[in-house]
Amino acid sequence: MSTGNRFEAFDEIDRGTRLIGATSGLALVAVLVAFLVAAQYAIYPLVAFVAVVAYGWYAYQENTAAVLMFFTTVSTIVILGLITVYLFVRSVPAFETMGLDILLKTNQPLWERASNTYSLAPMIWGTILTTVIAMAIAAPLGVAGALFISEIAPGWAREIIKPAVEMLAGIPSIVYGFLGWVVVTEYFYNELQLSNFSSLMVAGIMIGVMALPTVVSVAEDAITSVPGAMKDGSLALGASDWQTIKSVTFPAAFSGISAAVILGVGRAVGETMAATVILGHQQAFPDPLYDVWEGTETLTSLIASQYGIATGTQLSALFAAGVVLFITVLALSIGSQFVEARMRRRLGGEQ
Repeated sequence: MSTGNRFEAFDEIDRGTRLIGATSGLALVAVLVAFLVAAQYAIYPLVAFVAVVAYGWYAYQENTAAVLMFFTTVSTIVILGLITVYLFVRSVPAFETMGLDILLKTNQPLWERASNTYSLAPMIWGTILTTVIAMAIAAPLGVAGALFISEIAPGWAREIIKPAVEMLAGIPSIVYGFLGWVVVTEYFYNELQLSNFSSLMVAGIMIGVMALPTVVSVAEDAITSVPGAMKDGSLALGASDWQTIKSVTFPAAFSGISAAVILGVGRAVGETMAATVILGHQQAFPDPLYDVWEGTETLTSLIASQYGIATGTQLSALFAAGVVLFITVLALSIGSQFVEARMRRRLGGEQ
């Protein structure tokens, strides 16, 4: 719809609907202000908002629905903005105390309340290791599973496998963590004669299993969305089913598959409870750095294990960990959009 058409559509809205939109908007602002200033009085503007919306729904249902959807969208943006601002503001004291050392400090002490010293470097390294392990499991198995479900499996198998994989996503993360601790950790401890009972390897394995349904589901949707005419054309030219999958289907769906893998990375980076249950919560680097059998810490498990006892600069350092996670997920999201746009240009013949 062009800008002129939008203004024409706005002019067609009757005066009563505009009044309802303005009144309900003011009531929502009043609810927000009252909640921030004096929460006990927020009920009064909330009741006013509900009353205005109820009348609007009775008298101008269609336009009131449009107003409500607009307010819902704006509220989502405002809430996200407030969370972001609060997160960054609460992390400022830690950055003022430690400077960039909160991200880069590698010498002892690394996390000590007595000396008011806090470094997120070991936790960042632990997060990287667990994410790499998790995606080494979830990415190839997820993409292969998606290709099998959408292109190879017979109909009866597809109807069983796809719901079963998606059901894995509904299992609580604490269950994965508990199974990892009781079964996988004990197995590795006994079979490999490890010196400790927790390790980044086990955490990465379990997080990879947890990310698997996300990768499979999103990648399968991307593969299924490839036009059938492209596949039929390849087969008509004499290509085999595997050649069609390798040279036509996979490249055409690559942007969606990339998005699936990136979403899996985001799931791995942000996983909390499984890592909290499995890891040993040692705020130190593994020795050597590549030793994935050490039970160090991740950013999420650090926050989960310490937020209840943290105060002052320590609490601010946990918010700084949240900032690092926020920026990481934001970068992953922007990266997925960039990959999708680039592949759309390539496959669309624009370059």
